[in-house]
Amino acid sequence: MCYDIAFSANIESIFKYLPQLKAGGNLDIHFDPTWHKIGMSYPQWPVITHRNGLQLEQFTWGPIPKLLDTLEKVKRQRQLYLNARSEKVLENGTMWNAIRHQRCLIPATGFFEYRQIPGWKNKVAYHIKSREQEVFFIAGLWALSNSWDVDKPGRIPTFTLLTRSANPLMAQIHNGGDNAGRMPMMLTNELAEEWVKPSLTDTDIREILRYELPAGQLDCWPVNSVRKVKPDDASVIAPVIHGGLPALQL
Repeated sequence: MCYDIAFSANIESIFKYLPQLKAGGNLDIHFDPTWHKIGMSYPQWPVITHRNGLQLEQFTWGPIPKLLDTLEKVKRQRQLYLNARSEKVLENGTMWNAIRHQRCLIPATGFFEYRQIPGWKNKVAYHIKSREQEVFFIAGLWALSNSWDVDKPGRIPTFTLLTRSANPLMAQIHNGGDNAGRMPMMLTNELAEEWVKPSLTDTDIREILRYELPAGQLDCWPVNSVRKVKPDDASVIAPVIHGGLPALQL
């Protein structure tokens, strides 16, 4: 699954890729560039919704469904809702199907995944980004969640990031663990605009979720592990050379 993302661009750069966003109001959020955020820290993140027009807002990554009705359950299980499988969006009886009309976009400049190498003790971290543009968009769903923060007792806007089966490049990188063979549900700019339109039918949603970003539109390279404490700067995505690392088939 995808728990590590980056947005190292200027927040205003989003408008370059979604010109219609200008109709949604002024830029009223503060978001410092970041080269890495882990989902399990439940960070604030810029998201795009279509509530009273196309808007850029700031939500918390990680919904808290009603079944997590104690603080202990929230601490133990909330991370399970950081991602949602795109296949579940139209599956009756799921939480994701229930909020399928609450669609959003998660802008990012990159994400991280780990590759398992036969015979190696440690997995190799990779930074992956769009080859064609600085900022890209991941399909998501949003929900108002009960807050367990005593300083924020009301309901808070949260989001989950959709994943799909991996394309041929990502299948080589995300090749180990229980959720191997997955990647973020990355969309073209045109599909991103479609995804947040309130008028979408289930048929429209299904069609968008069939989209698979071609492997040739991704750039990737090995980096140091992003699960270790380090400065939040460009050194996070600095290329690392591993002797004997098998080449990816591009």
